[in-house]
Amino acid sequence: MSDTPTAPVIPRHAIAGGLILAALMLQILGFASLSPAPHLVGYGLWLATALLWVDIPARTRRQAGALVVIGLGLLVIAALRYGAAIDWPAILDGNTHVVAMLVGVSFIGLIGRDQGHKRPPGQAVMGSRGLAGTWLGVHLLGAILNLSTVFMVGDRLARRAPLTTPQLLGLNRGLSSAALWSPFFASMGVVMTLAPDMRYTGVLAFGLPLALASGLLTTLELSQRFDLTDTAGFSLSPASLLMPAGLAGLVMLFHYGLTPSLSIVAIITFLLPGVALASNLPAGPRWTLQRVHRHTLTRLPAMRGEISLFLCAGLLTRGLSTCIAAATGSEWTLFAEFGAWEAVVSFLAIVASAVAGLHPIIGVSVLASVLDLEASRHTLFACVALAAWAVGTSVGPLSGINLSLQGRYGVSGTLMMRENLRYALIMAALAVAALLTMEVRST
Repeated sequence: MSDTPTAPVIPRHAIAGGLILAALMLQILGFASLSPAPHLVGYGLWLATALLWVDIPARTRRQAGALVVIGLGLLVIAALRYGAAIDWPAILDGNTHVVAMLVGVSFIGLIGRDQGHKRPPGQAVMGSRGLAGTWLGVHLLGAILNLSTVFMVGDRLARRAPLTTPQLLGLNRGLSSAALWSPFFASMGVVMTLAPDMRYTGVLAFGLPLALASGLLTTLELSQRFDLTDTAGFSLSPASLLMPAGLAGLVMLFHYGLTPSLSIVAIITFLLPGVALASNLPAGPRWTLQRVHRHTLTRLPAMRGEISLFLCAGLLTRGLSTCIAAATGSEWTLFAEFGAWEAVVSFLAIVASAVAGLHPIIGVSVLASVLDLEASRHTLFACVALAAWAVGTSVGPLSGINLSLQGRYGVSGTLMMRENLRYALIMAALAVAALLTMEVRST
């Protein structure tokens, strides 16, 4: 049985799939400074999105279209009203690195199948124990592999049946809570840039207890709200952990040994397709090319929902951050001093903005731009940013995890926000208490 197409492929789907694959290859070449021209990755992905636009579900299309209109409008306002210098050729670059990673992660589907035959899903762990396994598996592995873990675990669970709300919430909370402490998350990378004098030990002491609380809260709350009897969870058995743990080990090898200058996101982008190709090569080059060809014609165009949302959200982020920076300038300071209560107000404001649809990176970046922080306050700022990121991405409809779940599994972003509101309120209260306690201990 070959992995060649069995049904006619729509020509524009084939072209779009080729553009997405080309964008991935250009992104990988860019890691070695071999990209032939800047912005080609963004142009290729946006052109593919345009070709696939009519196939995107109407709800997703409306949301993506609104993001584009608002983002472009804010850029125009920044240019015309505030005289901001806009790099117009680069406005389509937002989130392209994340989209390239998602495309690279999609090649996981080519790993471990015996010439096109799907392996049975095997025995699953059911009930609250299974839900706890889902949270813990995504949390621990996601701390290294980031968003790719959600797809590995989610796709494994989806082999049995379409994912249920408790399963989706377990995936969401398992990953988002890892932002509280993981040194490999984008959140930590942003925070290290904005607060270079932070103490990681202080962040770890703040974030790990909150992450544990997230796991306990998820298991207890969802066990009370839903009947989990028939809800399958992720097994933490060695067989289930073999592939993700092996990939995590490879990521660590590249990050600390072979390519220390590259981010985790960049390493995942080229490593997962490479592992997929290597796993197929023993069956022969022809078989490997057939599988990549099939993947390009079918799976990559099917990613249109998540690709469009990430690209359009990136344009919104660029427009909003540019407009805010142009409007506020660099002279104004939000607080004369940054203490416990200022930290609490800042945390709550960023979470509220995430509920309103803004990614926490916007709130964190804006906050950093209007503060004049002493070095001794960097750790407190880092804790505010990481806690707001963890809580905000769990509940925010435009966060990376919720955009991915929406694009991959068809769940409504509004549903995820509504189902996570109680969780977000409790986690926010715990974070506020932790911030106040942390500041008391430092005085």
